Amino acid sequence: MKIVYLCHRTPYPPNKGERIRTFHQIEYLHRRGHEVFVFAPISGDEDLLNLRELEAHYCTKALSGKAPKRTALLLSLLKGEALSVGNFYSKQLQGQLDQFLATTEADAVVCTSSSMADYVFRSKSIDISGPRPCLIMDFMDLDSDKWRQYSAIKGFPLNLIYQREAKLIQQLERRIHQSFDSCLFISQAEVDLFLSSNPDLGKLQVIANGLDTNTFKPCAGNKPSSGPNLLFTGVMDYLPNEDAVVWFADSAWATLKQRHPDATFFIAGMNPSPKVMALANKPGIVVTGFVDDIVQYYDQAHIFIAPFRLARGVQNKVLQAFACGLPTITTPMGCEGIDCSHGNEVIVADTIDEMLNQIDWLIEHPEAARQIGDKAMKLIHSEFSWEGKLADFERILQFKSTT
Repeated sequence: MKIVYLCHRTPYPPNKGERIRTFHQIEYLHRRGHEVFVFAPISGDEDLLNLRELEAHYCTKALSGKAPKRTALLLSLLKGEALSVGNFYSKQLQGQLDQFLATTEADAVVCTSSSMADYVFRSKSIDISGPRPCLIMDFMDLDSDKWRQYSAIKGFPLNLIYQREAKLIQQLERRIHQSFDSCLFISQAEVDLFLSSNPDLGKLQVIANGLDTNTFKPCAGNKPSSGPNLLFTGVMDYLPNEDAVVWFADSAWATLKQRHPDATFFIAGMNPSPKVMALANKPGIVVTGFVDDIVQYYDQAHIFIAPFRLARGVQNKVLQAFACGLPTITTPMGCEGIDCSHGNEVIVADTIDEMLNQIDWLIEHPEAARQIGDKAMKLIHSEFSWEGKLADFERILQFKSTT
């Protein structure tokens, strides 16, 4: 098969949630003998180099176009379009896509977020109502609800901008649902949320994330004898991650340090925002910034903490912690889409007081903590194999639209 990928971000290196998912899809399809052509907007030389690396090892061809300038966002406002669409739309990339599709009979086109559907709708080489490639939308998460969540916690004027974005993205999601052949979500919870405000057209399917258990696995050596060491990982200028660690650090850390003076909280991940960087001023909090090997932080951690107040979909960081056998404390949002239960594979806590009490309990009951970590690791091995998830994905691509 000839498969076109329209990626809102360069899918290499696989060091962020959406990149990890898309990279594994592309790598799997390429390894299975399909021709995979990747199109992505780029914002600089680093993106271009990453695409070249992807093309050298994991796909047939990678093409790029310059990402829009900030003035494109103003234009989107004036035109009444979603800012997310304007942020990823490149006329140069559209031209390359149309030229490619005019000379190559593609079997399928995969979009990696609602924002990339605009390339399909504007294409001169795709007739939505006629014979065309199979159109697949990988929504991953329900973006319109993410913007709704953001609007609920932000003050004026951001709350109005986010409300506008939620409304326009929801309209775009509905149009995609009507026009594309299959729409994918990362969990059944995302599907159910979408169906709460949209009719069931029989196009929604769940393709969950997998996990690389060769990389993420329990520590082979001994954990540090001091501590406890708490860990959070992620891209640290991403609002849900920033909000989670700032909330926990501001609300819980002083009390935790009083109870456990040797406790350390590692916040490991690239691009820490100023708010996250400021947390390093609190005794016992370490903000690492970008790290070459995130696994070393899982190896030295005793407890993984994921105190999300904003989230959509399945959290890769929680899956990674599970795979490493770490007892994990999270809010209900942090374990959405994972078939786990409180007290078995995970500890679920809604409030700061509950989190503090559960941290104390894990410290005071090391054998119970180890058992929770073991059950979480076994869950990953039984339910989150990339090969199994991607075999289902490959079957979806076999459908050839004729309408």
